[in-house]
Amino acid sequence: MSLNLDQARFNMVEQQVRTWEVLDPRVLDVLRDVPREDFVPSRYRKLAFADLRIPLAQGQVMMKPLEEGRVLQALAIEPGQRVLEIGTGSGFLAVCLAALGADVVTVDIHAELADSAQSRLSRLGIEGVTVHTGDALGEFSPEGQFDAVVVTASAAEVPDRFKAWVRPQGRLVAVRGMSPAMETVCLVHTDGDRWRADSLFETDLPRLIGAEDRPHFDF
Repeated sequence: MSLNLDQARFNMVEQQVRTWEVLDPRVLDVLRDVPREDFVPSRYRKLAFADLRIPLAQGQVMMKPLEEGRVLQALAIEPGQRVLEIGTGSGFLAVCLAALGADVVTVDIHAELADSAQSRLSRLGIEGVTVHTGDALGEFSPEGQFDAVVVTASAAEVPDRFKAWVRPQGRLVAVRGMSPAMETVCLVHTDGDRWRADSLFETDLPRLIGAEDRPHFDF
């Protein structure tokens, strides 16, 4: 079974992630090393390495492996940097960020997801990740600024609140736009209130709680 998992993980990296222009060797190594199957709900374990978004509790999803690879590459994490993840989900991306050397703070509005992620981290002996339950659009307010911020759910526009948490020269990766063709962008905080937007890929992720689309009525 272990051999099959190792082969499936190898195929995921080589046939999905690498072929989607993820060429950073550190990112590829992390995706090979972190046991993705341990972060997938048990009923989807056989799909852990498939080119699919895997359902989680509370209507959330894990991004496809190749999407995770592109996000990790765009964040360009250096050891010792502070990273904030908004939307803990399964905890997989936070662990990958920690494996790249980051000091990770992750927050999820759903206690069920935050608690289960914390349990996984404890069981696997993962260090470098601090898990919070909170509303990133509400009462949650982290200390200081971060070298990188990543948002694992979508909004029509990237909330200015999140930009305030990014240091100058830092990066913010988020998903904006409307379903079914949302855009994942990397916003680079160049200086002052100036940002450069680099388009990464199209996707379609659930909305951040509190950033849902409002219905339009025609009279």
